[in-house]
Amino acid sequence: MGVEIERKFLVDTSKLPPLPQPYTIKQGYIAASNATVRVRIRDEKAFLTLKGMTTGISRSEFEYSIPHADAEAMLAQLCEKPYIDKKRYLLEHAGHTWELDIFEGENEGLVIAEIELTGEEEMFERPEWVTTEVSDDPRYRNAYLVKKPFKSW
Repeated sequence: MGVEIERKFLVDTSKLPPLPQPYTIKQGYIAASNATVRVRIRDEKAFLTLKGMTTGISRSEFEYSIPHADAEAMLAQLCEKPYIDKKRYLLEHAGHTWELDIFEGENEGLVIAEIELTGEEEMFERPEWVTTEVSDDPRYRNAYLVKKPFKSW
């Protein structure tokens, strides 16, 4: 079983370094009561991900590659709207990879940085562009942003 240990932060975009080439991500969520079921297209690759309930900053995670055409059909036929559209940039800082998400569409204006850790107590250095931690705030989870997009806050 995979475990995702992730911390999320808001970003001061005025302090960002030059950004590398991003991934383009389109993702949707299928309604489920005891898990989060996500369909994601990242550039030309597609994935189905199941995530368990969050405890602290950890939760079980299972991810599988699926055919791109299947992902497109699932997004159109099974997923809640609006989709999550974002650009993801991978930034290295002090031995860790940060995922910087710049949201588009209904969540335009939202910028979040995430770091995945190997343990909940793992130490890391925050880049100067990282500000408020929002790991415990469910409003910043992508599955929530589908139901209540950032523009509606």
